[in-house]
Amino acid sequence: MRKLITTAFISLDGVVEGPGGEKEYRNTGWTFKDIPFDEAAYALKGEEQEEATALLLGRVSYESFAPVWPTMAEFPGYLAMPKYVVSTTLQDSDLVTNWNEIHILRSLDDVAALKETEGGPIIVNGSATLNRGLSDAGLIDQYNLLVFPVLLGAGKRLFSDADRDKINLTQTSSESYSNGIQRLTYDVQH
Repeated sequence: MRKLITTAFISLDGVVEGPGGEKEYRNTGWTFKDIPFDEAAYALKGEEQEEATALLLGRVSYESFAPVWPTMAEFPGYLAMPKYVVSTTLQDSDLVTNWNEIHILRSLDDVAALKETEGGPIIVNGSATLNRGLSDAGLIDQYNLLVFPVLLGAGKRLFSDADRDKINLTQTSSESYSNGIQRLTYDVQH
């Protein structure tokens, strides 16, 4: 079974919306505003490109990343690995052609089936709505969180407010950086 790893830039109050500058969110770009840059805090992005063998995205994140990431030198691993987009509306003709192999999955059942295939870890970037569904369905195996020292209030959250049973996590690593960012890694106890 393949491991499904969620990576998120998250505010202390759980918001994941608009960390890199996506439009139409009042706090867009919050990871870079008023927080001094510390290169060590972002080493996670390089590590996950080495560890992962596939990238999983929701439709909204795919539509944000696809026009930009294929041409970015800092993401060669993401360019090379196969991508899976969970969407009920995208068609093959909507997919970019310069980002290697891309497949459309139509449901969380399709994600569960992908996890059952041979291969290494699958990484999820962005994709707040997808992450909430994956978590509620018990499909996430690990969380890699960069927790930023900000409170954003409103915005898309990583975790749903579904009334469900408790999910226990085991912390496997943590680091603190000079700019107040915390890196927290948790394995999900299934």
